Amino acid sequence: MSQPSGPRPTASLSLTERRKAATQLDIARAAAELFAEKGPDDTTAEEIAGRAGVALRTFYRYFRSKQDAVGPLLSSGGDRWRALLAETGPGAGLAQALESAAVASLSAPDDAAHEGMRWTRGLLRAAQHDPALRAVWYRVNQESEEKLQPVVARLAGPDADPLEVRLVAAAATDAIRVALETWATTDAEAVGEDSPARLVVRCLRELTGGLRLVAHGR
Repeated sequence: MSQPSGPRPTASLSLTERRKAATQLDIARAAAELFAEKGPDDTTAEEIAGRAGVALRTFYRYFRSKQDAVGPLLSSGGDRWRALLAETGPGAGLAQALESAAVASLSAPDDAAHEGMRWTRGLLRAAQHDPALRAVWYRVNQESEEKLQPVVARLAGPDADPLEVRLVAAAATDAIRVALETWATTDAEAVGEDSPARLVVRCLRELTGGLRLVAHGR
């Protein structure tokens, strides 16, 4: 398994790539706002494009459907988690590294993070009744799991069994998914008791406790 190159710094992106990412995020926020106001069924791609200030053809250049448009918002948390995990120094226990990075990424320390958690809660609630939106959420998690594997491989060391690396990546991704889905069904705050950060610790310890690659680190 190849070693990760780590998350690509924003400064290293070309101007075109930065503009593309910014436009996608603007569209994603517009879609999330309209879904919260009207629900996915009563929202059209034309309305999302108008709210984002782009042409309809621009919308379809980036996204296949209105539900697909929220993908950048749903994937941002996983991107942040993997970036924090990739910064972990050599010699750190894998279990602790996974937990620390997950807690840090879900702790919502500032207004921007709080807003991101609010969008996530709203979208996950809407996904319960919208199969297409739920499929986007599952796809985001599958992609996150695949991107996590090389990060886990580096932290686990060159002798790690690829099967165990894949199992850890799957378990850790599902721990965050279940924590967020559980939190989204409640009215708990984004910080404190019953927050996603607290729930993910429980999920990670339950899911990874029996996996040799991380149990040894505890």
